[in-house]
Amino acid sequence: FCTMLKYKSEWEGRIYIEVDRFFPSSKTCSNCLHQLDNLSLDIRSWQCPKCQTVHDRDINAAMNIRDEGLRLLAGGHLANASRERVRPSKGTAFRGKVG
Repeated sequence: FCTMLKYKSEWEGRIYIEVDRFFPSSKTCSNCLHQLDNLSLDIRSWQCPKCQTVHDRDINAAMNIRDEGLRLLAGGHLANASRERVRPSKGTAFRGKVG
């Protein structure tokens, strides 16, 4: 899937960024960036113990992946995304540059 997505992105003149597969997108609060130690797969929604925000697991993960992609696109430093600051990464990613 990723190979096909990369090919199609380059074909359309887009930039392809791959977030590290071990990036903790599901268990990191997209509001305050608090990270849970563990979160079993059967839990579909959870409440952040720090800011009390209630998260749908999939929507929260999607927001975190978006923010991580924007951070990587900005050069890997703290950057302003569409909402607030974006966290520093714990992993590496592939950045394809379209020329």
